[in-house]
Amino acid sequence: MSTLDLAGLQDELRRQDVLISFSGPFSHGIIEELGKAVRHYLESAQVARSTLMDVFAVYIEQAQNVGHYVCRQDAGSAQARLASSGIVVIAQEDQRCVVSSGNLLDRADAPALIARLERLRSLDKAGLKALYKAQMRLPLTPQGGAGLGLIEMARKATMPLEYAFGEVDEQYVFFSLRVVI
Repeated sequence: MSTLDLAGLQDELRRQDVLISFSGPFSHGIIEELGKAVRHYLESAQVARSTLMDVFAVYIEQAQNVGHYVCRQDAGSAQARLASSGIVVIAQEDQRCVVSSGNLLDRADAPALIARLERLRSLDKAGLKALYKAQMRLPLTPQGGAGLGLIEMARKATMPLEYAFGEVDEQYVFFSLRVVI
């Protein structure tokens, strides 16, 4: 068994101003408990109420996305452990809160997601509001959602959404999303 350098990991998290981080399988219960911890931490850090609410809402959206959209594979494989988990991190950067998330994504789903993200990145606040209202009038998606999560995150962000896709293998990429509030 190799030695895990927790002190080094803690130093790196502190150096990057990470307030809270979770990596692993996401469930409704974990999302709820981490949400309570996020809210409590931000309240104790005396973050402005409007910022607190925006950070909390973006955290919930990202955690739910990770929970809903993780890929499923053969339950016993190492790939399955990665596929059933994700990561959400809340950090401070230049007096702003940054909520980031990541999860495995089927490579075939990436082009449609890129198109949605690029559309959101191209819109100003008024355009995002109009898109939100238009989306609200549409029927629910087959998964039961309204398709508002990314739009809502873009509306709360102070900068365009940032994203990246890391190579995993021929079938999967690792999708990362960064929202600055």
